[in-house]
Amino acid sequence: MARVKGRDSTIRGKKSRQRGRPREVYIFTEGEVTEPEFIEFVQEHGARAQQGREVNHSIENAAVSAGRRKPLPLVEDAIHKLAEAERTAKRAGLKPEDWNWPQVWCLFDRDQHRDIPTAFARAKKAGVYVAYSHPCFELWRLLHYQNYTSTFGGVCGDVASRLKEQRGFAQTYGSSTRPVSPEDAKRVKPGQLTGNYQRARQYAQKINSAHTGPDQTRWDPYTDVWRLVEDGLDVADY
Repeated sequence: MARVKGRDSTIRGKKSRQRGRPREVYIFTEGEVTEPEFIEFVQEHGARAQQGREVNHSIENAAVSAGRRKPLPLVEDAIHKLAEAERTAKRAGLKPEDWNWPQVWCLFDRDQHRDIPTAFARAKKAGVYVAYSHPCFELWRLLHYQNYTSTFGGVCGDVASRLKEQRGFAQTYGSSTRPVSPEDAKRVKPGQLTGNYQRARQYAQKINSAHTGPDQTRWDPYTDVWRLVEDGLDVADY
């Protein structure tokens, strides 16, 4: 059969556009302030793992009520978003094996939630990614300052207190005299993170290796936020 003139160049052009298409990453966070600010920091200051790749992210539940910010509702909303995102990607000619196939992530903590294992199971079945911290996200922030392997007994307040005690933490808010309030401490400042990613990742992987059981509520302490940084946002360092 004769080759249709111009057909090959059209196909190559289409494939090139697909490869150059950004990866869309849709994120559902339990926290209203800390996690979104951390993600913004990573996108703004992070070193791209692969040059030429672009990642667009959006916080999908920025305006939802507190009742939808628990692990299981987060996953349920994320599953709906994933179905929508995959339909859009297919119409654009993308395939699941493409690097820029869309991703949907949930960030949630242990806190005192009872539905953690169910949330994990549903997310895995649907193809939704989870970045999980036990007892809470502040552990990931703390690991930028120091290693920590002892249990917190599920008490997030203990992590937050230890974080505020770290040398130089208060100064990132422009104050060296007054204590950092709980509300201020939720705000993520570049000085708390810049240059410390590799250390935090190393500490996190070490403490995570001690937790191999099927019940995520027993993984104390634990955090794999670095997976979102690398596997989702395509950032290698910050």
